[in-house]
Amino acid sequence: MDVLGAWRAFVNVSEHGSFTEGAAATRIPQSVASRRIAALEKHLGERLLDRSSRRVTLTRFGRDMLPSAKRLVRLAEAMEHEAERAKLSPLRLAVPDVCGVLDLALLDSEARRKGVYLDFHPAPPPERAELVRSRDVRAALTAVPPDDGTWTVRLGLAGTADPPTRTVHLESLRAGRAPLSARRRRIWIQPEDDVPHIRDRVFRVRDAVGLQPAQVAVAPSLVAATAEVVGAGDLLLCSPKQAEDLGLHWRPVGDLQVARGFEVAAAIGDDAERVRTRLREEIARCLGAHRPGRDAGPADETTAGGAR
Repeated sequence: MDVLGAWRAFVNVSEHGSFTEGAAATRIPQSVASRRIAALEKHLGERLLDRSSRRVTLTRFGRDMLPSAKRLVRLAEAMEHEAERAKLSPLRLAVPDVCGVLDLALLDSEARRKGVYLDFHPAPPPERAELVRSRDVRAALTAVPPDDGTWTVRLGLAGTADPPTRTVHLESLRAGRAPLSARRRRIWIQPEDDVPHIRDRVFRVRDAVGLQPAQVAVAPSLVAATAEVVGAGDLLLCSPKQAEDLGLHWRPVGDLQVARGFEVAAAIGDDAERVRTRLREEIARCLGAHRPGRDAGPADETTAGGAR
């Protein structure tokens, strides 16, 4: 038996003196209101309403129960109102600070349509994890190894020039392939990728193919890295989407497969599951992931700026 629904029907029928009007106020058919009140009377072992006359009236037991019933219905309505307010409470989410304004705006708009209200806090990887631990945010998109992530973003190299090949090999940047006086092209790792599963792997390949240590470096910011790419002809380790946003030409790396992995961390597990399940596809688009939880395949080898 729907006890709350039965008490709500009883209050409305008693106030209107009619099953028809009381059922309408409860927004249920008259037959349903009648069955619910009858079931409530059977449960209580006493009649609440006198149905012998044309107008429905309260029995003595019904009059005694009416004040408590009204309090119960008012409390339930207040709880439903609070529940609606709680659903509208913004969920503060730490996101990668490489996410563009338009991407975040689209994510926010799509989340609202699904009943999730977000308050973004852009931050680099270490800070995002700390913000969750300190509970300054309710959830964060944290950097994890690709195999451990819900979202995976493939990385490659981007520059101002359109490479003639579909793939860039790090060994092509070796010092021996250019005059000693020539400046060595560098690869810049942005702060978002200054994490062990990306940085250390790039450094290992750098050493294996014979690049100079200074040819692969971590930039203090994405702006600083992009300035070196634009001004000095260097290369930026980034995703295809980032390259497109920056107007650069992107290529996968032939001798290095590296990717960003993202997972949701939250102080309360329910927040993490809410973000992960309701906004899986929307976050994938914001991050530039090909598919949630999967690395990009050959179909993603798209060069920003229109080259392929």
